[in-house]
Amino acid sequence: MNVFDDLKKDVKKIADPEKGKFLMGFFKTGVGQYGEGDIFYGLTVPQSRILALQYKDLALADIERLLQSKVHEERLIALLILVGSYKKGDEERRKNIFDFYLAHTKYINNWDLVDLSADKIVGEYLKDKDRSILAKLARSDDLWEKRIAMIATFQFIKYLKEYKDTFLIADILLHDKHDLIQKAVGWMLREVGKRVSEEKLEEFLKSRYRTMPRTCLRYAIERFSEERRKMYLQGEI
Repeated sequence: MNVFDDLKKDVKKIADPEKGKFLMGFFKTGVGQYGEGDIFYGLTVPQSRILALQYKDLALADIERLLQSKVHEERLIALLILVGSYKKGDEERRKNIFDFYLAHTKYINNWDLVDLSADKIVGEYLKDKDRSILAKLARSDDLWEKRIAMIATFQFIKYLKEYKDTFLIADILLHDKHDLIQKAVGWMLREVGKRVSEEKLEEFLKSRYRTMPRTCLRYAIERFSEERRKMYLQGEI
């Protein structure tokens, strides 16, 4: 038995069918839902992290096979291995992982998979490079590429205290109808206010808040005072 088979065996060993059944509902795997057809074994994220660390030296070809799995947790483990490998890699290794990630977005197809990897690979790689790829992803027809574009900017917010790219991508996605995009946009806007400048966030919101989706607005203003939140929600700013 090879390393790849050992990993799949270890995943099955700690599977929790009852939890898996619950997660299939939580992550909307029903017909017509965003996670349609996804299979869950019921592993927790900490369990997945332990396996990712244990198999951190998995070959890229095997990571690709794992990422193509129908099992959600196996795809998560593949992404966590990539995140760890990116963090410790040299510039060539990081470029290869960045390119690999963007070439396999069809398998990064649920919100947790995006949220645990996009900023740490795409955002991190683009910190000191041209970021026009983010606008291209944001204009994609693919739900998850849009979310990747938005979440990737979290790295700029956290470590560079920059917000311009967040606002740029937010403007592209501001009226997207999917709640997972509205939530992602609102979340990143909230983080700008929290980590960079509440004043800049308010400047952004004032000309947009009356027309932006309510879900997005609620997320964006979550850290405002109760009085301020009410003013936004009632259109009194």
